[in-house]
Amino acid sequence: MLQIIRTAAVVGAGYMGGGIAQSLADAGFQVVIADVSADAAVAARERLIAESEQFERQGLLTPGAAGRVRDNLSVGASIEQAVADVDFVEEAVPEEPAIKHDVLARISAACRPDTIIGSNTSTLPVATLAPAVVGPERFLTVHWSNPAPFVPGIEIVAGAATDPAIVPVVKDMLERAGRSGAQVADTPGFVLNRLQYVLLKEAMNIVEEGIAAPEDVDTIVSTTFGFRLAFFGPFQIADMAGLDVYANCFATFEKAFGERFALPGILARAVGEGRHGVKNGKGLTADYTEEQVLDLVAYRSEAYSRLVQLVRELGPSPIHREPVPLVGPTS
Repeated sequence: MLQIIRTAAVVGAGYMGGGIAQSLADAGFQVVIADVSADAAVAARERLIAESEQFERQGLLTPGAAGRVRDNLSVGASIEQAVADVDFVEEAVPEEPAIKHDVLARISAACRPDTIIGSNTSTLPVATLAPAVVGPERFLTVHWSNPAPFVPGIEIVAGAATDPAIVPVVKDMLERAGRSGAQVADTPGFVLNRLQYVLLKEAMNIVEEGIAAPEDVDTIVSTTFGFRLAFFGPFQIADMAGLDVYANCFATFEKAFGERFALPGILARAVGEGRHGVKNGKGLTADYTEEQVLDLVAYRSEAYSRLVQLVRELGPSPIHREPVPLVGPTS
């Protein structure tokens, strides 16, 4: 079995695939890109080098990034040529099962038997795509986020047939590329988009109910709990806020909104066991010493203060902030 990944191919050199290839090439991997044609792949390479030069000038990538991308990124005349002799292939074609099936079949037929194959799908389960792969034991989802050069988290999804031994090999590749891989179960939407879409759905419900306008919802999210999410996940935030407080809030929500806001079992059990979070040193996923609590509070204060400074330095985003009519009437 392959022990370490040194070379890669990315099939689909559009915005996402190109960003993945750019990131791996910048990290020192030898990367081949392929697209619908050799001309499209050549154009993508030129674009990625130009982008890298711009990012380097802006200080967004480390010095020498453009040179590393230029030296490490090459073009395949076809999918088959691009994947023929690499350790890892990332499929990054449109999110349509038929297209992915066709491309994955071509990839798996042309690459080495020990080549690990990943898909950048954001919602399709491995079980939906694996039947197209020759040797499904070397196939899994490796889901990057947009924009790939700057978002560090990667979802890793192993399927029923995936050899568990390839997961640490992929995680090692991602770590060497400066990324953090988190393994999740094979279910539609995985974790990232399941959470993201639930937030969007509830935000739209709030607007449709007349509780707040879209721009005000965006302001609340980006300046309150979304502000915290740059540093802490929901379990950590709950620990800091107080698990007993959250349990009481769920009682209010369930009374107002019904079963969909019922107290989660994991929280009920934790509070029933006397776990109230940081304030009594017993959290949802960890216990805390007094010293750790002091260190956590100090870190949190510094992190939030620095983020406020960064936001002030950058100024508002260029997205138009004036209220606009919602598309279509509501009933």
